[in-house]
Amino acid sequence: MSHERLQEREKFADRHIGPRQADIEKMLRELGAKSLDHFVSRVVPSEILSDRYVDLGKAASEYELYKEVRAIAAENKVYKSWLGLGYANCIVPPPIKRNILENPGWYTQYTPYQAEIAQGRLESLLNFQTLITDLTDLPVANASLLDEATAAGEALYLSFSEAANQVPKKFYFVSKHCHPQTIDVLRGRAENLGIELLIGDHREFTGYANIFGALLQYPATDGVIYDYSQFIQQARLNHAVVSLACDLLSLVLIKTPGELGADIAFGNTQRFGVPLGFGGPHAAFFATSEKFLRKIPGRIVGVSKDKDGNRALRLTLQTREQHIRRERATSNICTAQALLANMCAMYAVYHGPEGLRAIARYVHSLAILLKAGAKACGLGVSDTPFFDTILVSYPSDKAQEIIESGWRKNINLRGYDKRTVAISLDETSSFNDVCDILQVLSGLENLPFAKGDLRSVEILSERELRRTSFLTQAVFNQYHSETELMRYIKKLENKDLSLTHSMIPLGSCTMKLNAVSEMQAISWSEFAEIHPFAPAHQTAGYTKLLKQLAGFLAQLTGFSAVSLQPNSGAQGEYAGLLVVKAYQKAKGESHRDLCLIPSSAHGTNPASAVLAGLKVVIVDCDKNGNVDFIDLENKAAQYRERLSVFMMTYPSTHGVFEADIQKYCDLIHKYGGQVYLDGANLNAQLGLCFPAEYGADVCHMNLHKTFCIPHGGGGPGAGPIAVKDHLAAYLPGHCLVTDVGGNSGIHAVSAAPFGNAGILPIPWAYIRMMGFEGLKRATQVAILNANYIAHRLRNHYEVLYKGTHGFVAHECIVDVRKFKKSCGIEVFDIAKRLMDYGFHAPTVSFPVAGTLMIEPTESESLQEMDRFCAAMIAIREEIRAIEEGRADPVNNVLKNAPHTLAMVTASSWDRPYSREQAAMPSEWIRENKFWPAVSRIDEAYGDRNFMCTCS
Repeated sequence: MSHERLQEREKFADRHIGPRQADIEKMLRELGAKSLDHFVSRVVPSEILSDRYVDLGKAASEYELYKEVRAIAAENKVYKSWLGLGYANCIVPPPIKRNILENPGWYTQYTPYQAEIAQGRLESLLNFQTLITDLTDLPVANASLLDEATAAGEALYLSFSEAANQVPKKFYFVSKHCHPQTIDVLRGRAENLGIELLIGDHREFTGYANIFGALLQYPATDGVIYDYSQFIQQARLNHAVVSLACDLLSLVLIKTPGELGADIAFGNTQRFGVPLGFGGPHAAFFATSEKFLRKIPGRIVGVSKDKDGNRALRLTLQTREQHIRRERATSNICTAQALLANMCAMYAVYHGPEGLRAIARYVHSLAILLKAGAKACGLGVSDTPFFDTILVSYPSDKAQEIIESGWRKNINLRGYDKRTVAISLDETSSFNDVCDILQVLSGLENLPFAKGDLRSVEILSERELRRTSFLTQAVFNQYHSETELMRYIKKLENKDLSLTHSMIPLGSCTMKLNAVSEMQAISWSEFAEIHPFAPAHQTAGYTKLLKQLAGFLAQLTGFSAVSLQPNSGAQGEYAGLLVVKAYQKAKGESHRDLCLIPSSAHGTNPASAVLAGLKVVIVDCDKNGNVDFIDLENKAAQYRERLSVFMMTYPSTHGVFEADIQKYCDLIHKYGGQVYLDGANLNAQLGLCFPAEYGADVCHMNLHKTFCIPHGGGGPGAGPIAVKDHLAAYLPGHCLVTDVGGNSGIHAVSAAPFGNAGILPIPWAYIRMMGFEGLKRATQVAILNANYIAHRLRNHYEVLYKGTHGFVAHECIVDVRKFKKSCGIEVFDIAKRLMDYGFHAPTVSFPVAGTLMIEPTESESLQEMDRFCAAMIAIREEIRAIEEGRADPVNNVLKNAPHTLAMVTASSWDRPYSREQAAMPSEWIRENKFWPAVSRIDEAYGDRNFMCTCS
């Protein structure tokens, strides 16, 4: 067989798409369709179904892709970057890299909403929270945010909402010594909320009575460890909320935010064992006093107990209230950075408190040597206390010359200003690196001192040193050998259900295959070890890949331009709305301040609109789950002068292609508004229809759904936005990178110019290997699979919403509400019982309370879907037994689910059903039984007895 014929036979699309051709034909026969094209023509409205072909180039095989991405990676130059700005080189411990970052048992998990089958990652995230609370000396921490700059935005809004409960104020103080990208993001956040930033020197500030909050960098962007005690005391006396943006490693040595009296501490955990990745993904941390427990953004892992009294972990109630609050939410955060938070937590577990002290002291000692060497070379350095960063000043504008000299030694230094160079050392630095840096700084090949002449002398005084202990818990003091760490990681992995075990049929979440061939490049040094602010001549590979990816996304949606900067779907929503507002402002239409949103929308939609400074008006849905056009028309007309944007998920959140989508768009445009398309359900559209063609003006794309970035147990994500021509000029820019965004771009929405760039090789690789025909076929099969499941379950459960011809889109909603009336069985009982069958539950009670939303994706095989349907049908029979009095209404397999190994192997068994029925309800389960780690969790107990750290 020739190589060409082999490549033709080995198409990646055939690896990615689960059902074989014979399976597809079988499903089509059952659904009464002649072919995939014929079937899709009955599902997708003819008005928007397109026969357009998009030339994405010939689809690459996995081997061809490997060679192609290797060539692109070679165009990046990996210099030693001592640029700082909240990012540092670090050593990623190999057992963590191999066993977490590169392990599908960790990166294909879903957000731990079904806690009984997520105890492993919940324990790891609890370790993360404990690490943060211990190092900050603040009692409450969440399980990670997106990045340091957006965490600053969360602190701003939390402080603002707190002030609203007291004397309303509109001024927020920001130290000029904060990282510039943080200030850039804050400017955008403040503008849209009517907040005025006061940017200045904290040492000169006196207007405490006028501010509702303040932000300080600790240590500052110039490296100085300022004593903020007096500022914090004065601000808090005037009821201002004080936040510190912190370097986490420095808190091992220096006085903590808690000791200083801060209300909030946040920052980036990247240097705790997470690659630079050209800016992300990295886990941001956020810690507060207990006063803000109900307002803290993101998710919090809490300690509770199961029905047998065993310790059990789950997400606390308040971490889900944000979406429930919708337009009253204090944050639009949906995804976190769970995979990276787990890496950070394991880094702390691996090193322990003494290991972290040793790393911090090593970095600080090298910085002291660098300063001493700079002095010996006659360079200007200050005598202020510092941790890892020093400034070297020159009498003339020499900084750029020094920086370019560094490039000749493969070194990146930061130009602090025209006369000053900043150097931030890290755990990968060495004494030889210090000497290389000094040669660049001084221009001397032969340094005027011998190696032994430099002494590392402690320069931190007693008033700067931390006084409190940290990480005294057992978990941080017993896994320091690789053998023990490996076993601990595996023990936690074994408690979690992931795509390595079975289908995860979550509607709206699109849990599809994350192929190794897509993932392999992200841990290569050419992608992983690039600083986000490395100069352009070192990032040609990234530039090429990201430009191609943006082009692919634009072509696949029909839009003109794409920004890759938003690092989550919710960030994409926020960015897209700000772009619309900027466009309308430029047209003299700043009065447009109202956003129409269907009642079925995900909670992040109204939350994002509020954060963007818009007023939210809800549009009703009709009995079929579609937008009520009459209500939309009435409200669009009523608010015609104020109408800014209409936010619409398509296919609808109810899993249906609404035939009138163009009609909605035309109506909004008639009244001068813009149409925002939430791209959460783009997996039902690729290759079939193009949002820009049927009327959308802006759309965000969840790359962690449609384009195969894995969910990682709740993050990372990526949410780039695509826009039409008239909005392209307003795409987000960046204060440190000039060629990002439009020529009238809004302020940055994320810390790094390309958001979570380190994982963007994944969607690029997916598109390159699938090609247009592969992507189109994937969409067709995703729709086919969902309709097949709906068809299989139709005689057992009611499928709630269907399109014009009786079909669903790529997901279906199963209504189980009648069982509560007939026999007391609720949707959560079915969700827990599915665990006994080895499945994660579909999406529970969204968008309709008391229902299950099922999305199989195109990656699941017919055999796996049949197993899932068999489980759902078997559960229906178990419900029938209760309805007919053949099973106890309280003591039954559903109410007692899930059943753990400890339960069914206990010496006594007092259930009116057998152990076999409890744990092995189907024959195929015996082949690969997944055991829930705990029995059903008592949610209310955990909320009444709040605990978010290790004991």
